[in-house]
Amino acid sequence: MVKRSRIVVFFIIVIAIFAAISTSSKGILGNIKLGLDLQGGFEVLYEVKPENGGKVTQEMLNSTAEALDRRVNVLGVSEPNIQIEGDDRIRVQLAGVTDQNNAREILSTQAKLSFHDFNDKEMMTGSDLAEGGAQQTFDENNQPVVEVTLKDPQKFKEITEQISVMPPPTNILAIWLDFEEGKDSIQKPETQDNMISNPQVSEIFDTNKVLITGQFTLEEAKELADLLNAGALPVELTEEYSTSVGAKFGEQALNETIFAGIIGIALVFAFMIFYYRFPGFIAVVTLIIYLYLTLLVFDWMNAVLTLPGVAALILGVGMAVDANIITYERIKDELKLGRSVPSAYAAGNKNSLATITDANLTTLLAAAVLFFYGTSSVKGFATTLIISILMSFITAVYGTRLFMSLWINSRIFNKRPSWLGVNKKDIHELSETRDVTELPTRFDKWDFVKRRKVFYGISIGITIIGIIFLFVFKMNLGIDFTSGTRMDFTANKPLTTEEVQGHLKALDLPDEDIVISGSNNEIGTVRFIGVLDKNEIAEVKDYFNEEVGAEPNISTVSPTIGRELAQNAIIAVLISSIGIILYATIRFEWRMALPAVIALLHDAFFIITVFSLLRLEVDLTFIAAILTIVGYSINDTIVTFDRIRENMRKKRKIKTVAELEEIVNVSIRQTLTRSFNTVFMVIITVAALMIFGSPSIGNFSIALLVGLICGVYSSLYIASQLWLDLKAKELKKKGTLITYKEKKPSQEAQV
Repeated sequence: MVKRSRIVVFFIIVIAIFAAISTSSKGILGNIKLGLDLQGGFEVLYEVKPENGGKVTQEMLNSTAEALDRRVNVLGVSEPNIQIEGDDRIRVQLAGVTDQNNAREILSTQAKLSFHDFNDKEMMTGSDLAEGGAQQTFDENNQPVVEVTLKDPQKFKEITEQISVMPPPTNILAIWLDFEEGKDSIQKPETQDNMISNPQVSEIFDTNKVLITGQFTLEEAKELADLLNAGALPVELTEEYSTSVGAKFGEQALNETIFAGIIGIALVFAFMIFYYRFPGFIAVVTLIIYLYLTLLVFDWMNAVLTLPGVAALILGVGMAVDANIITYERIKDELKLGRSVPSAYAAGNKNSLATITDANLTTLLAAAVLFFYGTSSVKGFATTLIISILMSFITAVYGTRLFMSLWINSRIFNKRPSWLGVNKKDIHELSETRDVTELPTRFDKWDFVKRRKVFYGISIGITIIGIIFLFVFKMNLGIDFTSGTRMDFTANKPLTTEEVQGHLKALDLPDEDIVISGSNNEIGTVRFIGVLDKNEIAEVKDYFNEEVGAEPNISTVSPTIGRELAQNAIIAVLISSIGIILYATIRFEWRMALPAVIALLHDAFFIITVFSLLRLEVDLTFIAAILTIVGYSINDTIVTFDRIRENMRKKRKIKTVAELEEIVNVSIRQTLTRSFNTVFMVIITVAALMIFGSPSIGNFSIALLVGLICGVYSSLYIASQLWLDLKAKELKKKGTLITYKEKKPSQEAQV
């Protein structure tokens, strides 16, 4: 008899959850901070250098960060991110800033005010001004000026007394911002860019208020007053890395990627319901909750959502469904054995939990390494990926089990196994089969073991060809690893290479590497070796805004940062590999750990080969893709190994290599549907990102797609087969493999 109360409870819980989601999601989405690549803005990494040489101290870094923070407050930027990195660097991220050129100027200007006579002798400095005493006001002609308050009026009286007696035009008190000794001079007009004003002093002033006059606009006067109040920087700042994104470009990237995500997620939902029937519907419910919880935690953490982060969220849907697929496939296997629906459900949940845990932990390990060694947007990707993995585990394991148990315990499925995706003709009598290893599969004709040496040869051949390709073509390294400048822009009309070359020549910039793309040839990308400084960046932005109709995105990387990023990328992959070896050795055995890492390195190298051959650009997001594939490849391999271990234990004792071969074949056949379905789910989301998403993550999506396909191949034909060969050697050495713990005679007597 059907217990309808369980079904009623399910609907009450789901309605309550969805009501909470619908009422709070708008607020959560509104609270989430968008990165500069989604709303425009810029990021710059400064190297801090003491003004007069010497060593950078922690106190110096702290005071510089505080001074930069005060200047950011002047800009009115909401929630800036200023971080001290290492021993001599400060990273500043300003998302949503409208006038990037002005913001850059305010940040890096040292704002050291000084007063000099006609002979460039320093008479007074900013230290003589009262703290916070600068304000914008107007003179008698209603012109904008800056009024400053002096600490010592007597000192100013003595200075004006000295200068006023000098004959014109030498009776000048020049006011400078960041005066450079030996370079700037009142007597050299070509060096007066930093001079604010040079009033003549014809009388003695006995006052604590001084007006700084000049041909100021109202905005310029306000900016100068704010700079003086924020205080001079105690150090010199050199840009080591910078990237800027126009607001229009960021908004377009966000809209495109969200649209791609909607398509990818909708296709995942449709497939799950079509293939798994009612359990697929439960998976859709839990996936919606997963998305909500991921965004909620992101909001609670006050984290910044970047473009790769949005991609990780979408990709996470494809990965989150993996736990559901593993569980559902195990339940279907138990039903085919002839178990009742409740017992099949219990056995399926029990047998799938360890597999799900192992698969998620190994992916989490790779994501953690990516977070530790990543920078800016890549760290944002890793943050979202980590949250996604944790939330998917909670919803897929606990959420799915809660909802499914209500329906299973209602007994509505007891005579309806087809609702759980199992045809009655596939169900055996429980007495006919002892366990799932005896169940037929649609892949029984496939022998994955027989031709393993052929696949070894194919992989070795591809690796050799890949090495040759790398020597011949090398990698098309982006500026992240080679240093230089990259400029991306979208024009308001079709462009030709010659037109872009003309614009670059007008700016006196190199024009060797120009790529025109887009459906109407309206997207341009320019790369060159030189690193633009802040003034050159401002000039380029203004020029392209006026001539092309769009503010370009400009990224610069110094040689020092390029080397560090490349080193960190290599270290990240190595640490991930070592961590996975250790985990797999502890959880399984070293004969599984070693093949697993060989397989994932095989996948990573294959992606590198494809990028080398197709001349695709390798940047930081490429490294994020590599490490994601490292985690996902081991995920797929661990699922297969987990089934091999389970089937090994059922054999208890193994005496021949043929038995080992049969175990591998059976294990792969049993997990193949899961492997195909899971990878297909992720491929759907990746393909949607690649086709409909922002071009900014195009290469990232391609790397993921290639890696996913290669990961399935390596799990089936590399990792499992290498384990087989290693285990066969152990068998020949020992004669018999004991796959369970033998009890002592005394223990057996007690039993």
